[in-house]
Amino acid sequence: MTNLEFAIKMEYDGEKFYLHQAKLNKDNGLYTVCMMLAEDEKNHAKILENKMNNLEYELSLSALSDQKTIFESLNGLAVEEKEKLSQLDFYRIAADMEKQSVMLYKKYLDASPGKKSQQLYEYLIKQEQLHYDVIDALAETLRNAEEWVENAEFGNRPEY
Repeated sequence: MTNLEFAIKMEYDGEKFYLHQAKLNKDNGLYTVCMMLAEDEKNHAKILENKMNNLEYELSLSALSDQKTIFESLNGLAVEEKEKLSQLDFYRIAADMEKQSVMLYKKYLDASPGKKSQQLYEYLIKQEQLHYDVIDALAETLRNAEEWVENAEFGNRPEY
């Protein structure tokens, strides 16, 4: 399997993961986040397929580029303990996946022969880093809410 074939498979696996999580979380704010991530992963796979087949491709903005929309959707999240744990687990797994993608694309960037390939991998690194940053920020919001409820009487908390 070539680097491009592996990257394409990884992106489609990411899309499947996020679509499955969206299906499981239709009733909360994770649905929107998962659908945006799935769309981005599918777009990344299509770009990589076009690269592999020597077709033109466009390095477009991420569906997650409007982070404000995602954070506004957090207002409706329930604070049921079971749901919070599943959301935090999701964010942990998703952040790890995105971090692995960044590392893989950095490796591919270092080995890429031409300027066009380098631009592609730089684009994918930025996209996956954006995914990681958004996921990490959402996880931090949930962690802060949990800590504030559990330890409200202890110490000053940083504003967020």
